[in-house]
Amino acid sequence: MTHIEVKTDLARDMVDITSRVKQAVQESGIRDGLAFIYCPHTTGAITVNEGADPDVCRDINVNLGHLIPRAGDYRHAEGNSDAHIKSSLVGCSETVIIENGALVLGTWQKIFFAEFDGPRRRKAYIKIIPG
Repeated sequence: MTHIEVKTDLARDMVDITSRVKQAVQESGIRDGLAFIYCPHTTGAITVNEGADPDVCRDINVNLGHLIPRAGDYRHAEGNSDAHIKSSLVGCSETVIIENGALVLGTWQKIFFAEFDGPRRRKAYIKIIPG
């Protein structure tokens, strides 16, 4: 298992980590298997979505904000309840197939670290499982 450091610049941010996951796959030497990408933070997430058009990430963040507003009927004292809920909805991990030493992703797909309570310095763990 390895980990990567992710620096987020905004309160709500999506950082493309695809190249870093690809690097972990290459360094592992595994030709076929699974890449498991995990976020150990309760206000961050991992997701796979379109990476060609930055408006997709913008649309995700804006509309998650409409669904789960920053201010709401929350009791959590830290003031970031919306970030916890968004993290739970998006999810803390993704699994991507590895075939012939490469990630199996669609033409437009990228792997993102989603930040809901930034800016921060974060970690993501990558476990390469042979198969």
